[in-house]
Amino acid sequence: MIKLMKLELRKFKIMGYIRGAAIANVIIFGFLMLMSYTPEMDGTTIFRDYSTVFSMIDVSVRGTFIIFASVLLGRFVIDEFNSKTITVLFMYPIKRQKIIAAKLLVVIIFTFVCIVISMAFLSTVYLTVNSFTHFVPGELTMTLVMQQVVKLSFNALSACFMALIPLYFGMRKYSLPTTIVSSIAIVMVTCSNNGGFNLNDIIIVPILLAIAGAAIGYMAIRKIDQIDIN
Repeated sequence: MIKLMKLELRKFKIMGYIRGAAIANVIIFGFLMLMSYTPEMDGTTIFRDYSTVFSMIDVSVRGTFIIFASVLLGRFVIDEFNSKTITVLFMYPIKRQKIIAAKLLVVIIFTFVCIVISMAFLSTVYLTVNSFTHFVPGELTMTLVMQQVVKLSFNALSACFMALIPLYFGMRKYSLPTTIVSSIAIVMVTCSNNGGFNLNDIIIVPILLAIAGAAIGYMAIRKIDQIDIN
């Protein structure tokens, strides 16, 4: 399985996606800085406390990489079926289920790692900048940090499985646009911030969506022999 995953990474030139993830982090950080500086001009305070900062980083990163994962699904899976190149892979003396499983594992692991690293990177850099600029009032306590580490880790884990849900819609007509649009819909539902609250804060919601994503991935693997690729 690991060898298959390495082959997928080489085939689709994963370094290009890593650079894309790095650029996404720069954009998110710029967005955070813009939100921090704007209140200085109109007197309002967007980041009332550190919990709000962590929440904004969480929402921004999850939303970005759920959509990013849909692009990976499109390239690694949907496009292979759409262009019929998957038939070449299925000619190898390897079970079809194993090939699809390797592709989905690459997407899941890549998404999880990107979310975790991005959250850690953005939080560290923002807090470092804040130590000089004092954008956020109040004191950052170790208790709050540990609470946020647990929360963000859970959100990262649920998001990487939630990101598989667009596979269901994309595989219906082997459509990359459909895959991406469905991921945007998921982000709008789970990451929209209303007064500091988003649907993902209701713990049962990310759990159910993660289970749904895992089930969709499992069914795609189990039923690959029944899919018409002609």
